[in-house]
Amino acid sequence: MNRQILRTAAFSAVMVPAAAYAHTGMHPTGGFSAGLTHPFLGLDHVLAMVLVGAWAGMQRRAAMLALPAAFLALMAVGAGAGLAGVTLPAVELGIGLSVVVLGALAAANVQLLPALGAAVVGVFALAHGHAHGAEVPAGASALTYGAGFLLGTAALHAIGIGVSRMARKPALQHAVRAGAGVAGLAGVAILLGL
Repeated sequence: MNRQILRTAAFSAVMVPAAAYAHTGMHPTGGFSAGLTHPFLGLDHVLAMVLVGAWAGMQRRAAMLALPAAFLALMAVGAGAGLAGVTLPAVELGIGLSVVVLGALAAANVQLLPALGAAVVGVFALAHGHAHGAEVPAGASALTYGAGFLLGTAALHAIGIGVSRMARKPALQHAVRAGAGVAGLAGVAILLGL
């Protein structure tokens, strides 16, 4: 029972960061350490990235690896587009929707073919990456910031996978799925600007 409480507490702690959004412009955006910490500073990013991991952890092995890998790869592509000044439509909407959709997929324990799951997370990764690529100020090291951001994102994916994989008992699986549902509802609040 104590392990269940600790696991649930760890999952909950990850779901409640200090800041509500990562796109406030209130923190530095250049350098490795800024990139590494950035994914942890906004509710939208923490939720989406942990949900990618949690949903991946519910999948078979191929999808468990494919979902985070696709997210990281396409987030890098989106960041490159943002850095290059390429405009993507409705980036903030895509980020908010990522939390809602990923929360729903994890809460329902939807099982998709690895390629289809990777495509779903990849679309959202483009929006997340674009937002951060567009935020890197002129003269800042986009390469080191990007490396930090990818590593921070991978860490959040790993947390989600770890929590999901540790919760193999039915009662804990229900707790993880319920947490994913709550996260999805938080995505609705993010979309509504609450």
